[in-house]
Amino acid sequence: MSVTDTDLSTVKIAQKVNVLSLFTSGSTLICCALPATLVAIGSAATLTALVGSFPQLIWLSEHKSLVFGLAGSMLVIAGYLQWQTRNAPCPADPVLAAVCAKTRKNALKIYWISVGIFSVGAFFAFVAPLFV
Repeated sequence: MSVTDTDLSTVKIAQKVNVLSLFTSGSTLICCALPATLVAIGSAATLTALVGSFPQLIWLSEHKSLVFGLAGSMLVIAGYLQWQTRNAPCPADPVLAAVCAKTRKNALKIYWISVGIFSVGAFFAFVAPLFV
């Protein structure tokens, strides 16, 4: 199998989208899981100081549907690109092939970490309030 420019560009785009999905998933933790955890452990004063320093946290919490919608969309796109590049050929050079395989494995790990972070954030934003 030979590596085409299209294969390389698709792999590079998939890597960038995976990293972007990690950051958007992280925003779900900042929006919902962090405040809930701080309140649960009795650190309301810490939360107050944090909101005083970063008032954008209030905006994120007020617009959690938008935050989760964007993060979920990024995860869907990243998952689709992960699926598309799963069988993309790696270079014939053994060293480059090893780097290619390692990069592919790391990208998959980043994707599943993003899904996990998104799930934790979704739990604290939408499921945990039902029990309070």
